[in-house]
Order: sequence, then structure tokens, then C-alpha cells
Amino acid sequence: MSMTQPRRRWFVTGTDTGIGKTLVSSAMLSLLAGSGLRAVGMKPVAAGLEEVDGAWRNEDVEQLQAAGNVDAPLALRCPYLLRAPMSPHLAARQEGVQIALQPLLSAFEELSERADAVVVEGVGGFCVPFGDDLDSADLAVALGLPVILVVGLRLGCLNHALLSAEAIRARGLVLAGWVASMVDPSMLAPQANLQTLRARLGAPLLGVVPHLEKPDAAGAARHIDLPALRATAGHAARRSALLQAAASAAAA
Repeated sequence: MSMTQPRRRWFVTGTDTGIGKTLVSSAMLSLLAGSGLRAVGMKPVAAGLEEVDGAWRNEDVEQLQAAGNVDAPLALRCPYLLRAPMSPHLAARQEGVQIALQPLLSAFEELSERADAVVVEGVGGFCVPFGDDLDSADLAVALGLPVILVVGLRLGCLNHALLSAEAIRARGLVLAGWVASMVDPSMLAPQANLQTLRARLGAPLLGVVPHLEKPDAAGAARHIDLPALRATAGHAARRSALLQAAASAAAA
């Protein structure tokens, strides 16, 4: 990869749990891999395992792996794999595990050496606790990646989306774009809600994923704009450089 090309790394978060964040992350990976890039997904913390063919597996982690095209060890793709399907800090406490920031950052750096594009999928919403003094937002800040917000279109999504965007920007992160996920096909006035979000979120809409009867990465990928997605990496990198330059000038 040329040194002049933007780093293609994103942090994907959502307005809530169960709103299609893994589907959108997998669709991104499918598009990126299909465009000729080495693409890999990372789920830093996953809570909820089920036994499949005698092995304990997490569905989100499996979907991300299937959508990418880089064969990376599970320990890098998901450093903390917890059994109970509950908030990570509670699942970790139940297992006597302490989720620490450094192993997550180290795994991300190793994945970045193996791939041209890395999609990091957070857990649930933006501020989900990992422990007493660490949460998903802290991880996003430490990674410093452009953020893609998945908005689950259902009643209440406007408040959830706008609060999430506010929290992302309050931490100095770039909201690079957002994807609408039609999780409630019976939602009233979906187009009017989309129009409101487009006017208020202040970031490009990268796609609208409809309610799919059999959701899969390839099917969802057809509804995401690949050129717009790839452009977010460059835009976010330029804005980050400007912010860093401004901070350096202020400190001088």
C-alpha cells in the first residue's frame, strides 16, 4: 500500500444493541475485500457464546471473519471473548476477567500490519462499560479512528443518533459517516426520519440497509456506497491532521 494512501481503518458503533451493527460492519468488509483490499474485522470485546459442533463461538466474530479475506488468529480478532450474553463489564466480572486497554491496542496494531483495511466493531452503543474505569468510548479515543455510526431506524432513533453523535464529537473523534439500518419494517415515516437525520447529524449518509429477510454481508453490501465509504478515510485523516496541527499551535 502506498504511503500516500489514507489508512483505511474505521471504528463502527451503533445507537443501541441489536440494530445491525455487525451486519453493516460485515458489509463494509465484503465491499473492501471485493475491491481488492486485504480486509479484516475486529471485535475487541464480544459477550455471548454458543456451542457449535463442540466449540464455543460468537456469532458476531464469526460473521466478521467470514466477510473479510485475511486469515488472522482469533486472539487478534477478538482479544476478549466472554461467555455470558450481557454487558461486557458484567460478563467479565462473572468470569474473573479484567478487560485492559493495552491488549486491545496491541491486537489492533498487529491486525493493521496484516491488512490494508481494518473494521473495528464496538459493543452495543458507544459508551458500553468494559470495567470500572474503561468503556467502549475510551477504546475509540485510544484508537483515534474515524467513526461510522449505525443508526437503527425505529421509534426513538433520532434522540439515540443525535446523542451518540454528540458523544463521539465531544471526545474529539471524527464522525466520518453513518449508515441507516431498517430494523423495524413497520416504523412510521421512515423517510421523514431519514431526512431529519441527514439534516442534523452533520456527516455523510453512506447507505440505507433495508430490513432483509435473510440478512447477509453480501446482501447488505449492495446498499452501501463504497466510494463514499473509502472517501471517509481520507476526509477523517485530513481533519485529524488539522486538529493535531491546531493543538500543537495552541500549545506553542
